[in-house]
Amino acid sequence: MMSIADFFSPVENADLLNKENFNNAQLGRIIRIFSKTFPDLLDEGQKPDIAFLGVAEDRASVDNAGCTNGADFIREYLYRLYSGDYQINVVDLGNILPGNKVSDTYFALKTVVEELVKENIVPVIIGGGQDLTFAQYRGYEKLEQKVEITLIDSKFDLDQENTENTPLNSHTYLNHIILHQPDYLFNLNNIAYQNYLVSQESINMYDKLFFTHQRLGNLVEKPSEAEPIIRSADLISFDIGAIRYSEASANNNASPNGLFGNTACQLARYAGMSDKCSSFGIYEYNPHLDPNKQSAMLLAQMVWCFIDGYYQRKKDAPLIPKSDYITYKTQLESEEHELIFIKSKKSDRWWMQVPYQGFKSVNERYYLVPCSYAEYELAVSGEMPDLWWRTHQKLI
Repeated sequence: MMSIADFFSPVENADLLNKENFNNAQLGRIIRIFSKTFPDLLDEGQKPDIAFLGVAEDRASVDNAGCTNGADFIREYLYRLYSGDYQINVVDLGNILPGNKVSDTYFALKTVVEELVKENIVPVIIGGGQDLTFAQYRGYEKLEQKVEITLIDSKFDLDQENTENTPLNSHTYLNHIILHQPDYLFNLNNIAYQNYLVSQESINMYDKLFFTHQRLGNLVEKPSEAEPIIRSADLISFDIGAIRYSEASANNNASPNGLFGNTACQLARYAGMSDKCSSFGIYEYNPHLDPNKQSAMLLAQMVWCFIDGYYQRKKDAPLIPKSDYITYKTQLESEEHELIFIKSKKSDRWWMQVPYQGFKSVNERYYLVPCSYAEYELAVSGEMPDLWWRTHQKLI
């Protein structure tokens, strides 16, 4: 691992650094904090599972100036929370300070994500504007893998007017992800969006590219419908503007409608539980708009839920050993493809097998896409699940 220590400023809050302020079960006593000496992330005896870090950058956050030092406020409430019934191995790396230019901050975050993910350490990033998602994504550029992104956002951050020369900011970063070369984006999911905040042109573009989009209304009654979409992602980016103003007011772009706080925590837990998720970012928290610190408390609880989910991972993907799974086969009368579904005995979670066109190797004939029991029921009834079709189109 190259040295990433130079990118970080240590945690300086004396109350957080004093372990005597916390009891043995609180995270403030358990989490290792960068205060004087940067932790050795390669020492097998010290290597963390999760690395918490802040990014103090808001210069490209549209209409939300002031979201630079949000991580410091969230730490105050995160450290007061109690550990679950498992052994936590989490390190707090401090904050990435803004560079001379925004691009310098992007480079720092890209490098940090790349180095941590290579070492199987999951970065939990607190921004800063959601434009930092572009740097989070670029952290996968040299990792020789296709990447799937899940965005939890009330809108699509796209500029439909000028896709070639659009300035990079928190409302246009998707242009830069989609058009970035080299192209290693496999799929893009946007969940919890509100239809009146998204143009039909943007929705049509998502459909044309076989991207996934799930409206807020689908999650109101059944938050569990988001679980397979979150489980499919390598990278998850959460704009707190997806949470309703009454639950999280510390965002200048907050809306009266949105996710409830408990649902936001549930989605964060799904992210933590996903064996595939290798980075998680929460963006657009503005402490200047949080006089009672209610939003900071909620985001701290979301981070706690991610950590809790991480330590509940079942490690049930990929399919090894096969005895841990049940295979279900369905045949559609009007289709040449046999639809095969896999259910984990450990977690009761479902996957679909989607064949590669001219399969890649003898040992890799299918792409496993996370799905729900509802997709299986649809196939049994004789209908082709839309998720299977969209995935198949990407593999052609």
